[in-house]
Amino acid sequence: MDFINDILTEASSILWGWPMIILLLGTHIYLTIILRVPQRKLFTAIKLSVHRDKDSTGDVSQFGALATALAATIGTGNIVGVATAVALGGPGAVLWCWLTGVFGMSTKYAEGLLAIKYRVKTANGKMLGGPMYALERGLGWKWMAVLFSIFTAVAAFGIGNTVQANAISTLTYETSGISPYITGAFVSLLAAAVILGGVKSIAKVCEMLVPFMALIYVIGCITILCINSEYVMPAIRLIVKSAFSPQATGGGFAGATVMMAARYGIARGLFSNESGLGSAPIVAAAARTKNPVRQALVSSSGTFWDTVVICALTGIVIVSSIIAYPDIDYTDGAALTKQAFTKIPYIGAPLLTFGLLTFAFSTILGWSYYGERAMEYLNGSRKTVMTYRVLYIIAIFIGSIVNLALVWNLADCMNALMAIPNLLSLLFLSPVLVYETRKYLWNGNLDNDMEESDE
Repeated sequence: MDFINDILTEASSILWGWPMIILLLGTHIYLTIILRVPQRKLFTAIKLSVHRDKDSTGDVSQFGALATALAATIGTGNIVGVATAVALGGPGAVLWCWLTGVFGMSTKYAEGLLAIKYRVKTANGKMLGGPMYALERGLGWKWMAVLFSIFTAVAAFGIGNTVQANAISTLTYETSGISPYITGAFVSLLAAAVILGGVKSIAKVCEMLVPFMALIYVIGCITILCINSEYVMPAIRLIVKSAFSPQATGGGFAGATVMMAARYGIARGLFSNESGLGSAPIVAAAARTKNPVRQALVSSSGTFWDTVVICALTGIVIVSSIIAYPDIDYTDGAALTKQAFTKIPYIGAPLLTFGLLTFAFSTILGWSYYGERAMEYLNGSRKTVMTYRVLYIIAIFIGSIVNLALVWNLADCMNALMAIPNLLSLLFLSPVLVYETRKYLWNGNLDNDMEESDE
């Protein structure tokens, strides 16, 4: 097992190295340019996300699709991942993480557009879509669509399931002494009650859970920043200076250069918001929406909330805490998170516990849908889908009680392998993205149905 884990560690390091980072960030920037900065339509996107296109075709509302995507995206990476980036790349990593989110909104926009453009309706009226359908129907790359689906189905068991379940059981054991077996059984039953109901059940729970957990976490972070008020501006200045200064930042980050800040900040930002990964468009395809661009805008707002808001707040909380409490150990991401939050009286520790528990559970729900749809693409029988759901629920319990070093590395590899075919579809279908954006957004037809604009 150690030998296999070493191989996966090396493979993960290669897959998530500079070539992947350049491909992802390059795609973000390229799409931002050719789509004329769709980020400027953020307020329109937010407005559309809470608007219901009731008479349109789809399985869930636009907000339901967004909430499910956010449920999968807002996970432990928003808390522990940001701290890991700071520990490895210094405070400047926070700014690079934030910039990745800003540019990543364009990629999430493109993914949402293609999801609606190439989705299909099954015999029972269910909508199916995602990168596998864009690859097959848009480019004729059936073999690559199959590979993407396999990688997604496997990755769901890792980063979307066992890793999150382990985070929940570990945290509850450390804070309350509850056995991982008890926690695992409870979380498995709770998830089963939602997952077995299908996409409508998942979306309904996520519509209630995601806004609540995100709002509580944001309010908590703002409260901590108020407590650390005298250190907030110094923290922001340090983040900006460290991101662009060729000099090491000194102190506990003596080895952190601008290249390290960029590498770890970009990598963790991409990993957190999943723009380019190809996961979010799978649920975006189920949305009831008048045309592809409306859902594209709604999808882009997910990256804004995940990275531009939540990751940024987490980063400033951590860096301001480091300045306020020089005794904090900077060398370990997970330890840094715990120390930074628990240094704050009264609110710090409960907020960290609440954030990790709710974020991890929501990720389990969101990724269950991604994995299920990938399996449905590979083999659409009802028996296959139900078998996948049952195995997914069992994996939650297993993840709660076992060591997951190998699973982490396997999940990292699968996520990178998901991103490659998805990014290729975005780049090769960029003329379609421009055409659809011009038809609906640039020409002022955002409120038109697809049929109306085609006439």
